[in-house]
Amino acid sequence: MLDREAIMGVIPHRDPFLLVDRVSELEPGVRATGELDVRPDAFWVPGHFPAHPVMPGVLIVEAMAQLGAVALLSLPENQGKLALFAGIDKVRFKRQVVPGDTLMMEITITKARASIGFGEARAFVDGALACSGTLMFAIG
Repeated sequence: MLDREAIMGVIPHRDPFLLVDRVSELEPGVRATGELDVRPDAFWVPGHFPAHPVMPGVLIVEAMAQLGAVALLSLPENQGKLALFAGIDKVRFKRQVVPGDTLMMEITITKARASIGFGEARAFVDGALACSGTLMFAIG
């Protein structure tokens, strides 16, 4: 299991934009499972939306991508590199994510060659699907 400190040793993200709190399963270059505790003091809460805070969909996708970056950058040949978004396909949102939720994420790397990788990602809250999609990474 990787905690925030260990995650920051793999990917360059830092607060307030580090969106993975724990990685519970990791097969470098293959798959990862991780979690984000959606905190009431998150930077987006006061403005999205003040009377009913809802985690922005783009941040859910970013959290899944950060987990994918952990999976890809954990490979010895990718250590010290960056994983950047190269594409986002077939993303669907199925339920709202709100402060107090724990976002459980999983990603499976479906293809990786040279500097490009693809992953199938899903995020859940209390066992219910919140978001899914295909993410494309550029490793550089």
